[in-house]
Amino acid sequence: MEEPVGGGREDQCGWLQDKYGLSWRNHPHRAREDVGRPESEKANRVMQAMLKMKKIDITGLQQAYDRG
Repeated sequence: MEEPVGGGREDQCGWLQDKYGLSWRNHPHRAREDVGRPESEKANRVMQAMLKMKKIDITGLQQAYDRG
């Protein structure tokens, strides 16, 4: 886990926890589209890239989707 940010913390895949302990997820619409596509190899690459991120990087997800 990361050091507190404004009384909360950042976690992987866009999850945040506020200073009150409430968890939130920032999940951009584009990421949901790419992961939900039927091309499982591309969707898997996007998911693997996202699992390495705390702050979601749309450009990085697009690059993962386009590879291969």
